[in-house]
Amino acid sequence: MEYELENPLTGFEEHQSDTIPSLFSSESDHMTYISTSKNRDLDVSVRRQAIPMIFQFSCNSDPFIPYLAVNYLDRFISRQELPHGKPWMIKLLCISCLSLAEKMKQNDFSLTDDIQRKEGFIFDTETIQRMELLILGALKWRMRSITPFSFIYFFLSLLKLKDPSLRQALKNRATQIIFTSQHEIKLLEFKHSIIAASALISASHELFPLQFPSFRTAISSCIYINKEKLLDCWNVMNSTVMNSYESVFDMIISLSTNNTPVNVLDLHFSTTTSQSEKAAAAAATVMKTERDIKRRKISGDDLRYCNEKAFQVTQIQQC
Repeated sequence: MEYELENPLTGFEEHQSDTIPSLFSSESDHMTYISTSKNRDLDVSVRRQAIPMIFQFSCNSDPFIPYLAVNYLDRFISRQELPHGKPWMIKLLCISCLSLAEKMKQNDFSLTDDIQRKEGFIFDTETIQRMELLILGALKWRMRSITPFSFIYFFLSLLKLKDPSLRQALKNRATQIIFTSQHEIKLLEFKHSIIAASALISASHELFPLQFPSFRTAISSCIYINKEKLLDCWNVMNSTVMNSYESVFDMIISLSTNNTPVNVLDLHFSTTTSQSEKAAAAAATVMKTERDIKRRKISGDDLRYCNEKAFQVTQIQQC
């Protein structure tokens, strides 16, 4: 059965009601451990180098593939210390995380020698497979990751949006916010359900400012949600989103002949435009612009993780 980030437990498009408690009870097993990190400087460096590399190697992939690969990366380096002075190990780790992510989506993963050669190292299939086994062991073979995407449908159902186009616009924008904010180190402190709830609240604030108070109340009143954690996460996410807007505006200003709307939050639509069209247009503008930015620049950020020595990474040798 193909793995779906939005529904990791069942594989169906819509969540069944009996899977919701299981999602919330299981998400802690899929978190990145960062609170007891003893080698934080090394971890920050590893993540900062690894994330751009993952996106470089997966530039033509389904966007969920590099997201899942970074998820594996974060969980692995939070449990396993990498040896010092071996930069090729980071590249091997990135390739192996991508390979596992592609396999989970039942895709064939291939990386040409030309791409590898640009980084100075070429790894054979056996070496990549050995690293994959180390990753599988460190993650306890929990590869059907529970991520923020796993909770989107559930929180959307709390908002009682009847118009399918409005639901889709809100879901699309929340999805883009989750993608954009994955690099933010501070978000690793929160459960995936909290990140999903925060993304939907942020998206509703952008697209439906009049309904925002009721949407926020509906989500924050959920029995599975810690309101204090939700507020903290939302503040971090808002800061990340605002930084992405600044990049958007800088790019638009530099393209003086571009006809793209300058302000993605501009609500001054014509009076003949329906609310559905407004939401869809705003979401589409944000997603298109941020995709353009990601093609131009992909940057990593900090990571804090614990040193849990369960495997001997030094057994992997450079080809």
